[in-house]
Amino acid sequence: MSIQVFGTPVSRGVAIGRAVLVASSRVDVAHYFVGADRIEPEIERLRNARNAVAAELAALKNELPPEAPHELAALLDVHLMLLHDESLIGATKAWISDRHYNAEWALSAQLEVLARQFDDMEDAYLRERKADVEQVVERLLRGLRLSAAGPAALGPAVAQAASDFGGEDPLVLVANDVAPADMLQFKRSIFTGFVTDVGGRTSHTAIVARSLDIPAVVGAREASRLIRQDDWVVIDGDAGVVIVDPSPIVLDEYRFRQRQSELERARLDRLRHTPAVTLDGQAVELLANIELPGDAAGALAAGAVGVGLFRSEFLFMNRGGSLPGEEEQFEAYRDAVVALQGLPVTIRTVDVGADKPLERSAPDHRYDHGLNPALGLRAIRWSLAEPSMFRQQLRAILRASAYGKVRILIPMVAHLSEVRMIFEALVRARQQLDDAGRAYSHVEVGAMVEVPAAALMIDRLLQHFDFVSVGTNDLIQYTLAIDRADEAVAHLYDPWHPAVLQLLHHTISRANARGRAVSVCGEMAGDAAFTEMLLAMGLRSFSMHPARIASIKQRVLRADTRLLSSHLTRVLEADHPGEALRLALQGGRAPQ
Repeated sequence: MSIQVFGTPVSRGVAIGRAVLVASSRVDVAHYFVGADRIEPEIERLRNARNAVAAELAALKNELPPEAPHELAALLDVHLMLLHDESLIGATKAWISDRHYNAEWALSAQLEVLARQFDDMEDAYLRERKADVEQVVERLLRGLRLSAAGPAALGPAVAQAASDFGGEDPLVLVANDVAPADMLQFKRSIFTGFVTDVGGRTSHTAIVARSLDIPAVVGAREASRLIRQDDWVVIDGDAGVVIVDPSPIVLDEYRFRQRQSELERARLDRLRHTPAVTLDGQAVELLANIELPGDAAGALAAGAVGVGLFRSEFLFMNRGGSLPGEEEQFEAYRDAVVALQGLPVTIRTVDVGADKPLERSAPDHRYDHGLNPALGLRAIRWSLAEPSMFRQQLRAILRASAYGKVRILIPMVAHLSEVRMIFEALVRARQQLDDAGRAYSHVEVGAMVEVPAAALMIDRLLQHFDFVSVGTNDLIQYTLAIDRADEAVAHLYDPWHPAVLQLLHHTISRANARGRAVSVCGEMAGDAAFTEMLLAMGLRSFSMHPARIASIKQRVLRADTRLLSSHLTRVLEADHPGEALRLALQGGRAPQ
């Protein structure tokens, strides 16, 4: 009898194949105390395992084929950095020396400490970075277990599991989680899809699945327990459903959907370099969101006409207390600007704070977790509390503008007093560059609309800023007073809520009326369900994950903004706007 397992869809499409199960390396970790005379040898075991794993990851990175997604190299860098992070390795050594734990027990104990810290983070993306630490620990545990046989014995469980299966049947991977490095150990064609027990939309497993364009469902909590080795499995990456041992009728239906999905993907690929213009001649700008300079090439390949959001905070994370200096930041921003070949790059100033703390060499109680981190010292509030660091980042961004078109985006603006301080910092940063003889060009400055206050006072903000960009994820959260990370209320997080749509429409219409550029860079921009709604509101600039550009472009090419705008008032006044828009589009007729 078939079984259905539900999770989070993160990469669309259908995959059908036999299950390959990969067990967690943390199962049955040995727990024992070591004598005083064994502390140094135990630490040496940890050091040797760390060095062997680092060598393996470095070799994987060097051997990446040219066609490999750029995300994989970036994720390998993250794991290499974690291998040398004192919060992991240094603290694990302390468990060995202070508590006399064996190395495996010490690693597991420190992982639990770090896991609790990640679980307390407000930001979904950073919270899911816990998976990277878990994956590094798993590799270290394998290294401790197999290091006596040499680095060659450190082949991951994924590759071993795949090699156990012969024949021509397609395979799907089922695991608690999968490290990006493990994905590189098997050929791209071996696995047609992924299912993991843990993870979310921004987990690295999801990122890699999207970059490889492979159907995936994550967060399917019971998957590895319910699915047996060699079971036939259907992964519905659109609905987030995994079907185990499907009936022949269900299997035939999904095979048909799989063929249709492959045809649709091929059609979308042909749109990559087609200009995004609606049926009534409205040009629409489709931009990419990126985290690291290496992402710029992928954005271009996806057909983006620029970068609408470069999340600079990822240059600041996981550095063990040392933060990037002006030169390091400048080189990163410059590399992204050069890679875009003259297309615009919008760099958001660092968005960290109480819920996304930076490791610091000395404690500062201003940055302790508050009662509600989402309402604490974060984003521009944090930058203005660190004026020297803020000016350093501004100088680095300004210097990068000498190499192409650059815009600066300020996150979480809510007060006019902040606006004054922002522009004072910019004036001083430019003066410092002038005094040092550093080149820079004109840079437009924009504000993110992420809190209701910014949306309601949009006219005043537009008196100071050249453009605005709406961060819908936070705007929804703050408007509805919903913590997306809290499972008890997460179902109330509703992008279609009338209040959210009213604020969004107000922001877009006022910016358009003043002739100022406005874009949406939150998840709504990359969700095809909202494309017509945003077009009807007058939005002509969308910024999203590069993998979503082709599908959004298809919706744009099929849209008539005159027809859509004729339905707008009725939809905004409806109790259920999403349903109202769907019915309007079904019954609507384009004007003759």
